[in-house]
Amino acid sequence: MEGPGGGVLPAGRVNQVPGSALTPEQVLAGFNKLRQEQRGLAGKEAELEQEVAEHGLVIDTLTEVDPGRKCFRMVGGVLVERTVREVLPALESNKQQLVKLIENLNAQMQSKGRELNEYREKYNIRLMNEDEKAARESESRSRSGGTGVLVS
Repeated sequence: MEGPGGGVLPAGRVNQVPGSALTPEQVLAGFNKLRQEQRGLAGKEAELEQEVAEHGLVIDTLTEVDPGRKCFRMVGGVLVERTVREVLPALESNKQQLVKLIENLNAQMQSKGRELNEYREKYNIRLMNEDEKAARESESRSRSGGTGVLVS
């Protein structure tokens, strides 16, 4: 059980679908797995966006430099000497590939979001914001035998 800031609270409930053999703990584990997958995709997307920005800075810098000038590029962990004329097209190509990859990751994140929402609806999982947490915690403490799981 995690604390404030997006953790799991011991109060609330997850209604099982009739005929479902999943326990509330299994439902919660499945939900958390989907959330973690979505967060992983978001992290990867942010990382790739940073790389695109870095590529843009280097491309902008190299466009103002003499095309015959030497430059060095890291290829597979090895620093190789090239000219700006050779490196610039490769950087632009890499940047375009990264942009396409980001678009693909964004589509995957949207798909994962839909899957997460369907899972929430299927098992009637309720998310609470920070304001509701305190009220729900005190309410659940006054009641005993609360069933299910509340996720925030």
